[in-house]
Amino acid sequence: MVKNTFENATVYEAPGHSGVVLRRFHGKEETGAEKFWVGMSTFEPGGGAGWGYADNACEKVYFMLEGEMTIRDRKGNEWKIKPGDTFSMGPNEERWFGNESDGVSKVIVIITYPGV
Repeated sequence: MVKNTFENATVYEAPGHSGVVLRRFHGKEETGAEKFWVGMSTFEPGGGAGWGYADNACEKVYFMLEGEMTIRDRKGNEWKIKPGDTFSMGPNEERWFGNESDGVSKVIVIITYPGV
């Protein structure tokens, strides 16, 4: 078993993301996890993640902790997620993800590693 803390989380950057602090708590580097990683994204108002993941075969789950986020797909669908809501994406599903609210939004992110 491995315990990690907020202070020891890996802060990282991801392509297409802006106005956000990304932290990974559980993953290969942090705890030796081989199948998936867990992080938390803190989005400032106007922050988000542009269109992405069309070429990404990983599964993704988002759990909303605080605030509100908007998710859009290329089919024109739009979802608002609020605290306690979850949202999942299968392999190669493209999305746009943004904080269109006036407050900070926090989301737990769980993503499988490629080939799992």
